[in-house]
Amino acid sequence: MTKNRFCKAFLFISILVTFSIQPLNAQESSSTGAVSAVQPRSDGLTFRSGDALIRLTIVRPGVVRVRYTLAKMFPADHSFAVIPESVSRDTKVQITQSASVLKVTDGDVVATVQRSNGRIVFTDKVGNVLLADHPNYPVTWHGKEFRVYKTMPQLEQYFGLGDKSDASDHRGNAVTMWNTDAFGWQQGTDPLYKSIPFFVGLLNGRAYGLFLDNTYKSSFDFGKESSDFFSFGATGGDLNYYFIAGPHPKQVIERYTSLTGRTPLPALYAFGFQQCRYSYYPESRVRQIANEFRTRKIPADVIWLDIDYQQGYKPFTINREYFPHFEQMVKDLGDQGFKMVVISDLHIKKEAGYKPYDEGTAGDHFIKNPDGSQYVGKVWPGDSVFPDFTLASARKFYGSQFKFFTDMGIAGIWNDMNEPAVFRYPDKTMPLDTVHRVDSETENRNPAGPIRKTDHREIHNVLGMENVRATYEGLLQLRPNERPFVMTRAAFAGAQRYAATWTGDNQSSWLHFRLSLPTLLNLGVSGYPFAGNDVGGFDGSPVPDLLTRWIELGAFLPIYRDHTTNGTRDQEPWVHGPEHEAIRRHYIETRYRLLPYIYTSMEETSRTGIPLMRAMFVEHPLLGRMEGINDKEYFFGRDLLVAPKVLETVDPYEVILPGPVWYDYWTGKKVEAKQRAAWDKEHSVGVAETPMVGSIKVDPKLDELPVYVRGGAILPHEPLIQTTAEKPQGPLELRVYPGPDCSGSVYTDDGHTFDYKQGHYFRQSFTCEATAQGVTVKLGKAEGDYTPWWTQVHVTVYGGTEPVSRDLPFSREAQTVSVEQ
Repeated sequence: MTKNRFCKAFLFISILVTFSIQPLNAQESSSTGAVSAVQPRSDGLTFRSGDALIRLTIVRPGVVRVRYTLAKMFPADHSFAVIPESVSRDTKVQITQSASVLKVTDGDVVATVQRSNGRIVFTDKVGNVLLADHPNYPVTWHGKEFRVYKTMPQLEQYFGLGDKSDASDHRGNAVTMWNTDAFGWQQGTDPLYKSIPFFVGLLNGRAYGLFLDNTYKSSFDFGKESSDFFSFGATGGDLNYYFIAGPHPKQVIERYTSLTGRTPLPALYAFGFQQCRYSYYPESRVRQIANEFRTRKIPADVIWLDIDYQQGYKPFTINREYFPHFEQMVKDLGDQGFKMVVISDLHIKKEAGYKPYDEGTAGDHFIKNPDGSQYVGKVWPGDSVFPDFTLASARKFYGSQFKFFTDMGIAGIWNDMNEPAVFRYPDKTMPLDTVHRVDSETENRNPAGPIRKTDHREIHNVLGMENVRATYEGLLQLRPNERPFVMTRAAFAGAQRYAATWTGDNQSSWLHFRLSLPTLLNLGVSGYPFAGNDVGGFDGSPVPDLLTRWIELGAFLPIYRDHTTNGTRDQEPWVHGPEHEAIRRHYIETRYRLLPYIYTSMEETSRTGIPLMRAMFVEHPLLGRMEGINDKEYFFGRDLLVAPKVLETVDPYEVILPGPVWYDYWTGKKVEAKQRAAWDKEHSVGVAETPMVGSIKVDPKLDELPVYVRGGAILPHEPLIQTTAEKPQGPLELRVYPGPDCSGSVYTDDGHTFDYKQGHYFRQSFTCEATAQGVTVKLGKAEGDYTPWWTQVHVTVYGGTEPVSRDLPFSREAQTVSVEQ
């Protein structure tokens, strides 16, 4: 979150900064070519191709690593993103050679290398080409830069790559990976805050993934340069990428997140409504906001504090003029059921006598200039230094500073400005020649070796991830059995292991409301599922209808935070009068009633990587090619489909409902959808069968958000609460919507510790079957030893003329109830 008083001065400075590269001459060009010196290995093979040494390695079933070097041998293995335990030895690799090709086969994946030119082609076991080097463009180096060219089938689509502010399908676009403080970003602005060089390719319902494990400034071109190929490359570093097989998009995402890690199960309060502004102060204002929520009976769980709570904007300080009784305020808000999250930027004011600076200097924990002096950049506190987060010792030093907050009862930490953002330069970051020290622990180097020095070209994109890693690990050290809640703006692949994220400094406009869908959906595809945006928009003041629509939509986003900047009008749910307040309260209440479904879905996400907020193609790959479908509606978990009105003025619009049976979430009635068996012939090219698709036209009023339930879903709900600190009073409600594959589940635990890892959780699965008399609902035997809050289960079955309900006592054993309709 870049603040207006600085950033407006830079609003018209180009965010698309191209950093200077030393001139190259023709003699520095190298490329792949004819294959020689083939060496089979137990997990793949190594060979020479032209100027390059190439290694194909099966790192786990369905995942093939492709590594190149122009040296005589590969350097020590390392990665900031890939976790060592993700590499499996349980692979069955078959190597075959002929006069024309080499083949590496692992189950359903075949990597074929053409001896004549080193071209690599990935196919499935029946020969369908999934990804292939372009036959006419070899892999090429110009000095330290490299470029890889791949064939681009006519209808293939490309999703992912982090927080990109355009359509979710990147075909026809070129994008850059360079973490950027992008205040004032608009549609098509690139680069933005995060660099996640992973995408999912989709063609005729078959998916694959590609992850470029390189932290330098990189780029991907999906047909902007030529419709004949797509390409990717970087300005330096290793040419090291992973091919990830599907064929289903969910398999690709699961396999990718098995490499780079998954979002740990967040604390329950992190799913509640959260209120923020730049900035809430003084103390009386914070208390007033909390009291308004409780007085108006609008559920909420978190209040955030931005930089003005600090003394002179210095991290790990309190402005005692604004907050004379800060510790008591935190306690009092806790008694009201509020958690507090505070901002803590990564920069440290360069000031003798300031504890973090003195300790960091004594421990030699700060980033340096080429001459060995401390690098100093100007940020909020003025002249500041920056911890060298690629050193484990510097992370430990930084993480230990959070004792200042944990002793006060602060729940979560917000790491902002960590691209890193620096005010001094037009490109708004530190010079590329600043020096970083990297140890083996940080980059998972194997074999371990001494600390190495590198410059900011390599570390820029990963600094934000190592910043939140320090925060996460520091909080974990200070509170070993409490799940840390950390929020980050900048990220690289793997940052999802440590922090939630949001889409940065959006604007209070219908355009940014609409862009929130493809941006968040692509983050989910990129392995970053616990994400949100600033509800209502950060920069500006939304008109009443827009804020209402955004609060409605926010109820069905992974993170539900209302946030705005300084100088804007109030943006809390009660502004704009009682009519808007009532609508907004209703949707916030809906969020809280849905918490069992949301928490259950996110627990699955923590195990599989499959995002809570899912693009259509993630659930229904064959529908991915429908025009705009992945930007207009989405799945919230497996069973809910959300189709918001994203334009201020629009005629009734079409909602696509895949599958035979759907219900209106709000009424429980079956939706009479128009079946489109032949929805579009061109979408069926190369597809064995056309999926069943229905559609309806909707024209939602201000208080209406179209939400639909999959026929066959069983959704758990709970009684209304005002905060997750409150125990629900009443039964767990199971809403049953008969249809194909009728099933559901509920998961719960204590909501804040890691005790669930020792079996202290509760999980129960449900199924239903249609009978001649009605519906039979089966509750399976429970798993885990945790005792949930409910003592009774209220089963409601929809689909008849009226809903029919039955009550059951809580039991860990299997139960069956028949409901006549």
